[in-house]
Amino acid sequence: MTTLICGSLAFDNIMVFPDRFKNHILPNQIHILNVAFLVPEMRREFGGCAGNIAYNLMLLGGNATIMATVGDDAQPYLDRLDQFGLSRAHVRQIPGSFTAQAFITTDLDDNQITAFHPGAMSFSHLNKVDRSGARLGIVAPDGRDGMLQHARDFAAAGVPFIFDPGQGLPMFSGDDLLDFLRLADYACFNDYEAQLACERTGRNLSQLASEVKALIVTRGSEGSEIHVDGACLSIPCVTADAVVDPTGCGDAYRAGLLYGLAEGYDWLTIGRLAAVMGAIKIAHRGGQNHQPSRAEIAQRYQQAFGVSVWKD
Repeated sequence: MTTLICGSLAFDNIMVFPDRFKNHILPNQIHILNVAFLVPEMRREFGGCAGNIAYNLMLLGGNATIMATVGDDAQPYLDRLDQFGLSRAHVRQIPGSFTAQAFITTDLDDNQITAFHPGAMSFSHLNKVDRSGARLGIVAPDGRDGMLQHARDFAAAGVPFIFDPGQGLPMFSGDDLLDFLRLADYACFNDYEAQLACERTGRNLSQLASEVKALIVTRGSEGSEIHVDGACLSIPCVTADAVVDPTGCGDAYRAGLLYGLAEGYDWLTIGRLAAVMGAIKIAHRGGQNHQPSRAEIAQRYQQAFGVSVWKD
């Protein structure tokens, strides 16, 4: 089953300031702030929700297709997709633009200063779902117009999909969010996003869950919950080998959801597999540097839950 992942491809530029911001920002001079930080350590990671989800779905053995927009500087990312055999048939290059990217500076106290440039992501609405041949999909964080368009496209084409607003949720009103839920088959939020969605819509979590077949809420180290058929299924957190970097853990979790849905697994198995993928990812820096085999994923599932995961 082809799974279409609508979302962003982005570069994450991560810099480490070997000092503390507070030593260089004078509280009584905030109104004329003008500071520069020397950052001798820097790395560039391949990221973006669509890229991260597709990468993890590939690790699981799923058939992932990315729908995204990138800029003139995207060739290294396009080469990476080719390297892993991930189709870029629906990755559109926007001339005269940069690929979406974040610039993140972290100090010794783990404080962060982040700037995000959406770039080509703002043109994501130019891509059309009905040309993809997908059987399952997800609307992940992307340009606002693109998220709205792709949700409508999935619904019009009769393709079941997950609504996953992520950090893009504040772009939408309560009415927008309810429209998304009425179009979607499934929805996935983290705990903060779920609370914000409730505040924006004036509905409680049970009422929001009634709009979709299943509503998933991730709660970090407290595990996750799946609201389905009027009940709440609790999924425990899987212990990680190390807690190194949470970047992309939610995307790894969502890849587990998509794989399980495509394979027709029950919700308990789907949630557990998603939790395993998140635990594997968090032990590595960046969103796409973990490389477990299917056998290793199955072994982690067996160790965590005492049962086998694969049908094959």
